[in-house]
Amino acid sequence: MQRRTSERLVNLTIALLTARRFLPRTRLREMVEGYRDLSDVAFDRLFERDKQTLRDLGVPVETGTDERYFDDEPGYRIRRDTFELPSVAFDAEEVGVLVCAAQVWQQAATAETTVAALAKLWAGGTEPDTNRLAALRPHVSAREPAWQPLWEAVQVRQKVQFCYRGQQRIVQPWRLTWRGGAWYMAGFDETRDGARLFKLARLRGAVTAVGGPDAYQVPDIPAGDLFAGLTAARSQSGAVVDVRNGRAPWMTRRATLVGEADVPGWRRWRVQTTSVDDLAMAGADVRVVEPAELGAAVASHHAGLLERLGVTS
Repeated sequence: MQRRTSERLVNLTIALLTARRFLPRTRLREMVEGYRDLSDVAFDRLFERDKQTLRDLGVPVETGTDERYFDDEPGYRIRRDTFELPSVAFDAEEVGVLVCAAQVWQQAATAETTVAALAKLWAGGTEPDTNRLAALRPHVSAREPAWQPLWEAVQVRQKVQFCYRGQQRIVQPWRLTWRGGAWYMAGFDETRDGARLFKLARLRGAVTAVGGPDAYQVPDIPAGDLFAGLTAARSQSGAVVDVRNGRAPWMTRRATLVGEADVPGWRRWRVQTTSVDDLAMAGADVRVVEPAELGAAVASHHAGLLERLGVTS
């Protein structure tokens, strides 16, 4: 959801929540920033959409009038007793989990949400020690430039256009997921007339919005079914490597054990990564078995590093 839209919805919620009487449209148009400079038609359309958005989010927007005997213009309000949640208490373990989850995101728009989530915990009287979790917290990065516009498009069901595998695509984005150390987007590819999975790292150029929001309906398909093909594809991809026993746990933790290697003290694994940098980082503890070209690339990487360091074999 774009920042301007979010601010307008928050302002509308505050206006309706603090009102002692039903507020008519004309009054809300004056109070809420983002409505004042619109034409009558544009205001009516935007207000109806905002009102429905709040109701879809679970905000109880009521319609009514304070005058029983006069046919006045109907107004709107939010009753505090139906909107506010009861007080919530967390034990020490639950607070720890919440703080750990809040620290997952490091990039993109959700970083601001992380700050807000932690602030609410402190405001509620809890004192989570975030420093103690620093060594254990997971990291989910969204470094791909395509992530932010795609995430916004998913929220409002807006079509997007981008270049993928050398071809311009127009896509209805359905969902984003993080699988195997990479971001993927499931959606309906109008260019190829079918549902497709897109790896965000392979998108080229800018992602641009096409048309307005609410342009399509997302099918009621479980996320596991949408991305089921990724698991099968990854099981057949990646690389086969020999790893010295007890070394490179960060690589073998999500790998599949193939068996014992030809050399005692080593095991053979199928890993998902085909990154030369990732494999080279393990140094002499990892040897690429296949594909052969990847093994040659890693060996070349090591040789170049030794040359720069002035080390001769």
